[in-house]
Amino acid sequence: MADFVGALDQGTTSTRFMIFDHGGDEVARHQLEHEQILPRAGWVEHNPTEIWERTRSVIESTLNKASLSHTDLAAFGITNQRETTVVWNRRTGRPYYNAIVWQDTRTDRVAAALERDGRGDVIRRKAGLPPATYFSGGKIQWILDNVDGVREAAEAGDAVFGNIDTWVLWNLTGGADGGVHVTDPTNASRTMLMDLETLDWDDELLSFFGVPRSMLPRIEPSSAPEPYGVTARGGPMGGEVPLTGILGDQQAATVGQVCFAPGEAKNTYGTGNFLLLNTGEELVRSKAGMLTTVCYRFGDRPPVYALEGSIAVTGSAVQWLRDQLGIISGAAQSESLARQVDDNGGVYFVPAFSGLFAPYWRSDARGAIVGLSRFNTNAHLARATLESICYQSRDVVEAMRADSGVDLDVLKVDGGVTANELCMQLQADILGVPVSRPVVAETTALGAAYAAGLAVGFWSTTDELRRNWNEDRRWEPTWTEEQRRDGYANWKKAVERTYGWVEMD
Repeated sequence: MADFVGALDQGTTSTRFMIFDHGGDEVARHQLEHEQILPRAGWVEHNPTEIWERTRSVIESTLNKASLSHTDLAAFGITNQRETTVVWNRRTGRPYYNAIVWQDTRTDRVAAALERDGRGDVIRRKAGLPPATYFSGGKIQWILDNVDGVREAAEAGDAVFGNIDTWVLWNLTGGADGGVHVTDPTNASRTMLMDLETLDWDDELLSFFGVPRSMLPRIEPSSAPEPYGVTARGGPMGGEVPLTGILGDQQAATVGQVCFAPGEAKNTYGTGNFLLLNTGEELVRSKAGMLTTVCYRFGDRPPVYALEGSIAVTGSAVQWLRDQLGIISGAAQSESLARQVDDNGGVYFVPAFSGLFAPYWRSDARGAIVGLSRFNTNAHLARATLESICYQSRDVVEAMRADSGVDLDVLKVDGGVTANELCMQLQADILGVPVSRPVVAETTALGAAYAAGLAVGFWSTTDELRRNWNEDRRWEPTWTEEQRRDGYANWKKAVERTYGWVEMD
């Protein structure tokens, strides 16, 4: 068998290809950013063609860096920004519209109407999700209703839908020349269109959004012993590699963090934050604002479920300090600036740029900075930004405790923001539990590699994957209980100030 597994990690701000060896260690990678298209307030788009071009480039560059070819890879896995919606013509391969990104809020009226007339309760029961702008169903409906000719093309069988996993896999397997149109349950469970129990598209849910079933990809296991397809000979791999793994990015990070037992949890710090708690084969329905989602499905085994707390804006709040305010020149500078002060100086920043996700689900909320006085400086704002990442994570941990009864002993963390050591110390302080970062912090790509490699026997069991996991750094709490209590109480007051800024029909 070949010595390596490849994983494409197509994220919100960039695309990377990584190659891993049998020990789960990185062999090579290449990464490229893509444009964030912001046509108007609340709208966030990507160019699907640019994403595919970036995909080609990072695969070719990674193979060249490592002096490897397709024959060196036993399998290929894909992980992706979830919910981001692409509709394209299956005959030409051309998208009808830009990809509508998970952060986009243009479908707020669709979500409000579903909630108002009771259909929201059906979506919660069947799909495990609240009706929200976050998920794909409303985005598909918007394209069908607002882009000329798309509904007619969908009804004729020409227009097809996919989240980014489906879009890149279709292109990798030939595109208009025989591309495979599939997804997995972790991505399908983020659409508001799949029944969590049957793991199939649901006709009643499809009717709520006016989505023809013919648009939708086939749902296959997250780790597929029968490959979805192989990479096209004329594509960036240069030859055939079996595509055997698909996981939405947060589920991929859960697999990469080897959270295979019920009660194990991880928190990924990226553009947003996503905390997943493995609930095993039990489908736990949240009463505290969490999402019920598919964690993974390996082969023909039963699906494993998770509770998820999704936070829209965390790392992207640091980007905002850089790009919109210009008070830092790079993400790393947020730490050095925040270290200039001992505390937040009474400032709390709630970055509700896209409304509030879990556990609040308030699409009428918008960002707020509160507690300002003339004493405050840009260093206080930088520190408040890092604290906002940690307080939003605590909101989710508190809700998960209410739903599951599980008290965390330790929080496993991964993603780009974990390089910010002050932020990780603040996370331990605000939660009151240790925070643990693994040696391989890019667990999203690693999880996709694990799913693909398990399918072909590159790794034999999940126990083998557990042996690959090693801790790099641990942060212990240093705050007193009084500091923790008072800080969180002020955070909750700040959150309330964000409500009601957008009038909802």
